[in-house]
Amino acid sequence: MVPLPYRVIRRHLETRDSVSLDLEPVARRVAPFRPGQFTMLYARGVGEIAVSVSGDSSRADGIITQTIRDVGAVSRALHSSMPGQLVGLRGPFGTGWGIESAQGRQLVVVAGGVGLAPLRPVLLEAIRRHESHSRIVLIAGARSPSEFLFTDELDIWAAMPDVEVVLTVDQPADDWTGGVGFVTEPLSRLELAAGMTTAFICGPEPMMRFSATVLLGKGMAAQDIRISLERNMKCGVGLCGHCQLGPLLVCRDGPVVDFAVAGPLLAVREL
Repeated sequence: MVPLPYRVIRRHLETRDSVSLDLEPVARRVAPFRPGQFTMLYARGVGEIAVSVSGDSSRADGIITQTIRDVGAVSRALHSSMPGQLVGLRGPFGTGWGIESAQGRQLVVVAGGVGLAPLRPVLLEAIRRHESHSRIVLIAGARSPSEFLFTDELDIWAAMPDVEVVLTVDQPADDWTGGVGFVTEPLSRLELAAGMTTAFICGPEPMMRFSATVLLGKGMAAQDIRISLERNMKCGVGLCGHCQLGPLLVCRDGPVVDFAVAGPLLAVREL
């Protein structure tokens, strides 16, 4: 429950309101993380928030990358952190995407907006072990072309023969040559082997529900569709109850759950 001190060693502006921070342990590092897990990041004198890890889980130097969008007091303070400044870090907490159980299968990664950040570790792991997957597909959506995270990597991934990248936006710019519309549109056109595919989805809750519905319509089992839930996480260890979603405590039982569990819960408006 005590945050460990981490120093910002790199700050990369992703979009007008999102940055990626590389954090280096000052003394003792936290435990290795699994793709899909989150930490509790503390801005001194301001507060603490849950942030999914967006870096490479194979790094052995203890450096953790976190991508933060400026949407509130704590996130604004973290977003403004410069190299040399200290932040507090607890974790990692929660469940992972379970990519290790998807060997030999097709992978479909569907990201909406900043939802690409928690999915980046999945893509890095899948690309590193590309021979273990028959196909890797990324469908990413954003409000406009300037809202995409990790644009340099998106170009690199799109040029790889083993990766299919489809980008779509709500509001195209004059020089935009990609798709226009929600991620569900290219997803609905995607041909896949339903029984041999695992899907990973992260983004706004309606987008995740609609994307999962499209995949279910293609014959995929709900257990093969994994989504990352977001609720008001305060403690990170299942004690405070702020993140309760029906029978789940999202910080402990999530954030990643399969749609067989999440689907019925997300269908209840009050939850």
